[in-house]
Amino acid sequence: MKVSLKYYTIKYLITILLLIIAVWAALFYAYILDEVYDNVDDGLKNRKIQIIKAVYLDENLLKNNEFGFNEFKINAISASEYKDKNSLYNKMYYMEYDDEDQPYRVLKTDFIDQFGKHQQLTIRTSTVEEDELVYDLTTALIVLYLLLVASIIVVNGFLLHKAMKPFYLILDKLKKYQFGIPSSHEPQSYSIREFEELNVEINEMISRNELVFDQQKQFIENASHELQTPLAIVINKIDLVIQNDDLDRKNINFFNEVKNDLKRMAGLNKSLLMLSKIENNQFNTLANVNFTMLIKELVDSYEDFIGYKKIEVNVLEKEVFEAVFNPDLANILISNLLKNSVKYNHQDGKLNIITERDRVIFQNTGSKIPLDSLQIFNRFYKQGSDQSSTGLGLSIIKTIIKQYPGWDIVYEFVDEMHRFILSKNKR
Repeated sequence: MKVSLKYYTIKYLITILLLIIAVWAALFYAYILDEVYDNVDDGLKNRKIQIIKAVYLDENLLKNNEFGFNEFKINAISASEYKDKNSLYNKMYYMEYDDEDQPYRVLKTDFIDQFGKHQQLTIRTSTVEEDELVYDLTTALIVLYLLLVASIIVVNGFLLHKAMKPFYLILDKLKKYQFGIPSSHEPQSYSIREFEELNVEINEMISRNELVFDQQKQFIENASHELQTPLAIVINKIDLVIQNDDLDRKNINFFNEVKNDLKRMAGLNKSLLMLSKIENNQFNTLANVNFTMLIKELVDSYEDFIGYKKIEVNVLEKEVFEAVFNPDLANILISNLLKNSVKYNHQDGKLNIITERDRVIFQNTGSKIPLDSLQIFNRFYKQGSDQSSTGLGLSIIKTIIKQYPGWDIVYEFVDEMHRFILSKNKR
């Protein structure tokens, strides 16, 4: 799963901190526990000295063979059992008051009494308070641990968000950037040197790309203008040749084929010139355009074309579709959609045009095979073997749409019907 740089950093920082702080907390807990038992053990050792001294002064204490009020007992042992060292350990003893076992710290040591006999002294002390202290300490440690981790996450998230803000601004600028569409070049000042350098480099790269793009557009526009006149002259001359009565059928067919190829070249030339003009923002006049009315007018204008293929056209006006748009581009946009729906329809086909508040749907019959929705808006893409197509009609539509933020056009194939959905106010 892809994550942003900010969350990627936080994720690893938290993982590392969790491990480091967990190890630190475990060591701290062990150290405190050791200190607690060390203090308890020191107390037991002091009591051992005091009890042995008391035994030497009062031999009756040797008869204290069970734990009583003084929490110690003395039992005789054999010489072979004698060990000259202390034994400290934890043990649970039953407590009548609590009616349950309670933890005790126990010191067991051997000594020789005043009569030369070997004795074993066992001293115990309750560690309930110490355990409660350790419990409270552990609880406080866990709370501190969680608060520390949460604080680190919040502070780190805030600092990363603040530090990465210029990066996201630059990224947003790159996302919005499109060739040929002017963008804001207001100077930006960043406090982080790397982001400042990145911004400068990107602005220079955009400027270089725009220069190359402008040169290409200018070349296409100039070449198209230069080609248009000779193409028109050659087509007219071929028309004159075809009208010559001396030509036989074979030559007439030959010149007709040449003429059709030249007309296609002229159409291609016009389309390239149109694309160049659109990308050069030569259609910058805006007005409120009633697309619903425009569709009806264009349907009437293309009556002969539609009638030639005997297409049944239904304009369903659910709501009026209108927007602030360049009137010429609106005409080109709807004309291309209408011509596309009629041209690639079959004889006696059907075309439904549905207008809604925020979208227009062109739905037509035609090929039973869906078009490639990822390719059809690309320049010079042609699906099938239609030699009369320039492959630029839908590309011009897409180029026009790009001039208007919030607008989009998508292709669908539903119930064997081709659908081109033009929408505005898209979020």
